[in-house]
Amino acid sequence: MNLKYAAYKGFFELMWASQVTHLIRTLSRARGVIFTLHRVLPGAPADFSPNAILQVTPQYLEYVIVRVRELGLDIVSMDEAVERIKTTEPANKFVVFSFDDAYKDNLEHALPVLRRRECPFILYVPTAFVDGVGGVWWQALEDVIAGQEAIAYMDDHEEIVYADTKSLSQKYATYSKLYWRMRNLPEGQRVKFVSEFTSGYGLNMDNHCRELIMTWKQLKTFVDEPLCTIGVHTVHHYELAKLEEKRAREEIELSIQVIKSQFGIEPTHLSYPIGRLKSAGPREYELARQLGLASAVTTRPGAIYYRHKDQITSLPRISLNGSFQEHRYVEVLTTGAIFSMFSGI
Repeated sequence: MNLKYAAYKGFFELMWASQVTHLIRTLSRARGVIFTLHRVLPGAPADFSPNAILQVTPQYLEYVIVRVRELGLDIVSMDEAVERIKTTEPANKFVVFSFDDAYKDNLEHALPVLRRRECPFILYVPTAFVDGVGGVWWQALEDVIAGQEAIAYMDDHEEIVYADTKSLSQKYATYSKLYWRMRNLPEGQRVKFVSEFTSGYGLNMDNHCRELIMTWKQLKTFVDEPLCTIGVHTVHHYELAKLEEKRAREEIELSIQVIKSQFGIEPTHLSYPIGRLKSAGPREYELARQLGLASAVTTRPGAIYYRHKDQITSLPRISLNGSFQEHRYVEVLTTGAIFSMFSGI
């Protein structure tokens, strides 16, 4: 665990041990929280799993659902959450469960839990991924490095860099270096780099995407599920702030049109890919507003307040992070005001 996550864990332990979370939750003016999830997989991740932060177990998901209700919070759909944000009438505090990326394991491992517990949720879909032509590049980098004792790649100066990846620490260091390089590259350059790098180690990005992400036929199960709301996650899962405005708008607009064409429904909720300040900001929030979306969510941590009625296309979320699956942490995670205080949201 890196220093940042170690600090988070220490903070979670302190908040839980102090037993102040209930008091904060009671006194806070926060109206609720939106949880971010990605993958739901049984068992423990491999020793080298830098993306394990994106996965929780079915057992943990079920525990969170049960515990949220025990704490007296309502689990609501995204539509209901928007109504509660905007209303001036008193309402019970709420929780929304949101899933990004349309991973196949959501169908196999998450949906049975959600149905069993009658838990409404929203699934944000990147349409190119479902077409099988997207690039789940963060997982592709992990999968290549996991299987190699050394790798070679081109740096920014078009020179070959060799990196040892025999040990666990070497694998993590190399992954981190490449991951943040991808985050900093323009999207076109990133796509080119990842495609060339992974193909050099026998990984086809389209096949890799097909293995991880649901097909349209599988996604239909969620469309037909009364508990599920379908949202959009753009077409290619690009960081919109890196794109020219016209292209960024098209990424949102086209994803809505594709879903409508496939299923006859028009999504009104958006999740910005990555969703941090550098990946989606005021320009993107305004684009979502201009397109008439009912809401759009970021990955900036925080609770939902009445003031968010005027920031409905830049809503914060709190991650159900795979590194923090201890049951006692749910008391902290549902106390969104703590996250708002530290993030300034």
